[in-house]
Amino acid sequence: MTKRLLTLLALAAAVPVLQGCVTAAAVGAGTVALMVEDRRTTGTYVEDENIEWKVLARVNGDFKAAHVNGTSFNRRVLLTGQAPTEEMKKAIEEAVKSIVPVAGVVNELAVGGNSSMTSRGSDSLITTNVKTRMVGNGKFSPNHVKVVTEDGIVYLMGIVTQAEGDAAVEVARSTSGVQRVVKAFEYIAEAPKRN
Repeated sequence: MTKRLLTLLALAAAVPVLQGCVTAAAVGAGTVALMVEDRRTTGTYVEDENIEWKVLARVNGDFKAAHVNGTSFNRRVLLTGQAPTEEMKKAIEEAVKSIVPVAGVVNELAVGGNSSMTSRGSDSLITTNVKTRMVGNGKFSPNHVKVVTEDGIVYLMGIVTQAEGDAAVEVARSTSGVQRVVKAFEYIAEAPKRN
């Protein structure tokens, strides 16, 4: 834990020098603060960001007829959106599975036409409302839960205890506009102790 904290502090100190502007430094420092709170290793956090870019490039290159979001957490990719056929849905999953270092895929793509911009805007609002309601809940850290919304369905990812996961589901389920909640958590037996 001490080695990780020192690494993150070094990254935070280097951000202003590397970025060259105050705004970028503030964003970089905010990212480092989130990484300290995250249960993933620093390397996995960075890998997850890279995986999302790779999924976007692969889908946009090979599956232009689909609307696909790829969200990575702990090297597991959640696919949401729409594919025009069941065959394309399966092909997208296989393409994403082949990306190094993806550890698994949760394929929640719907078969059908692409969602409208209005629907996507509504989903963004739901995600914001769920995240806002998670702040200060006292039962889990919102930094341990990633929220994705597609067509009114809220998907929850993260590394959580059973109690934390249940509390996050309750917050999401009781948020206005949410049609249903899908858990894509990785469970741990007990929350790690802080030094």
